[in-house]
Amino acid sequence: MCLAQKENGKIMKIIKSLETMESIVDKYKQLSWDGWTVVETFPSEKGYYSKFGIYKNNKWQMKKEFIPSSQGWAIPDKYVI
Repeated sequence: MCLAQKENGKIMKIIKSLETMESIVDKYKQLSWDGWTVVETFPSEKGYYSKFGIYKNNKWQMKKEFIPSSQGWAIPDKYVI
């Protein structure tokens, strides 16, 4: 089961199940795990100047972290299968 909420004008889905979150991360190559945190990265030249920028796979990328709360993970609705 997942619930929806708005965050910064975007619709976010709350994923409560670890099994569901694992299947979402497995499906999308731009998502990965860092402990219990889900990390989204995408190539961007802005990564060089941004505090959210990282250098990964010989490219500058932007990084967004989805840290779980007691409710679960709030992730953009585009990732919910």
